[in-house]
Amino acid sequence: MNFKTMMKTEMQQEEARESKQSLTQTGQISESLSLSGALTKEDEEMARSALSTFTAKEEEIQKRKMEVQERVLAQMGRIEQENRRLATIREELEALADPRKKEVTLVQKKIDAANKELKTLGQSCQKKEREYKEALEAFNEKNKEKVDLVTRLMELLNESEGLRLQKLEELSKNLETVRLA
Repeated sequence: MNFKTMMKTEMQQEEARESKQSLTQTGQISESLSLSGALTKEDEEMARSALSTFTAKEEEIQKRKMEVQERVLAQMGRIEQENRRLATIREELEALADPRKKEVTLVQKKIDAANKELKTLGQSCQKKEREYKEALEAFNEKNKEKVDLVTRLMELLNESEGLRLQKLEELSKNLETVRLA
């Protein structure tokens, strides 16, 4: 049940109570009239008094009714104003949330794409590191083999030089012996 309906029901109940009171008073007046059959000054006075009381109460009821209606309308106006304000705030919040949500989603997609690229690059890097290690190992083996061969060559050259020097000395001795003889 909304506020407007509640206020209407309350006003109707108030009117019913006050009408019942005034009818009870009017019933008392008509009772006194019917018992005596004739109107005396006192009865007339009482009737006027009751009528003026009834009229005053009716005016009071109408006055209260108008006050309640004014309060209800004022409340309804404030409620409508607050509803508009809340709707505006809700729209602003939704507008605020949407761009951030879009930006977050975009950044998350970029992060996912970067992760995929990093994964493939990491795998490629590991593969190249293995290839590099294998190539370095092969290079080092060949270099060692080369050093061993150069060392062997130097040994052979030294040996050969030594042998040639010996041969030369022998030939020199032979020449000297041939010359002396």
